[in-house]
Amino acid sequence: MIRFLCIIFSFLIFQSISYAKIGGCPYKIIQDPDDVYVVEINTAKAKNKLQPYFVSELETNNSVYKKLNPRLVVNAGFFDPKNQQTVSYVVIDGQVVLNPENNENLMQNEALKPFLDKILNRSEFRILEDADGKLSYDIAPHNEEVPKGLTIKHSIQAGPMLFPELRLEEEFFILKHNGEIISESASSLHKYARTAIGIRDGNVYLFIVTKESPMTLEEVADLSRKWGMEKAMAFDGGGSTSFDSQELHIFSDKDDTARKLKSFLILK
Repeated sequence: MIRFLCIIFSFLIFQSISYAKIGGCPYKIIQDPDDVYVVEINTAKAKNKLQPYFVSELETNNSVYKKLNPRLVVNAGFFDPKNQQTVSYVVIDGQVVLNPENNENLMQNEALKPFLDKILNRSEFRILEDADGKLSYDIAPHNEEVPKGLTIKHSIQAGPMLFPELRLEEEFFILKHNGEIISESASSLHKYARTAIGIRDGNVYLFIVTKESPMTLEEVADLSRKWGMEKAMAFDGGGSTSFDSQELHIFSDKDDTARKLKSFLILK
């Protein structure tokens, strides 16, 4: 009986601080007790309205939100701010619209050449489509084959995979030598603002970890596990962490100005 009451109490805590009702809306925003914003997207209601978006010249998340007037926008893939080129693959309507292999700063970097196979095979969020147009959702390394009968309609890469396994070394977010960590990417081992995406019961979840309550990637992996995700991965984080909707506007750059970005995930 006590266990039952605890479950009910926890459920009421989450629901009482929800920012949007799921009724006529395809998403709701819940503030987790750990001061993380969790956005639950009901994919049955969202239908074909969830997809990546990219810009030729860098823009802030809020700028894209104001321009497109979608339900929500969140930052997504990695990019090089020096040449404004992508470091992550993006596919829209079956076409590769951003390809890191076209980024000379990445591909010609002598220090990174031994690890390009890991960088190019980082995890991606996939929206899959069958022959009848039915959509499903997955998170997988870029080179992993799509299940038979399905094609990639949209995808957006970042990483690392957080759950069911944390792939820091496999996706070159940390580098080890003789068992010791000698370097890290994306400040993986330090506490920063973070953006992550997960899948549970066919629905999509966004996790917005603000700079007021920063986390390591391992802590975000634990967060996704706590929320019962079947799969989860990180998007770009730190100062890139941004989210805009009618109810909530977040940016996390250190000087309190929104960072300009390359790719996004939008809900129209």
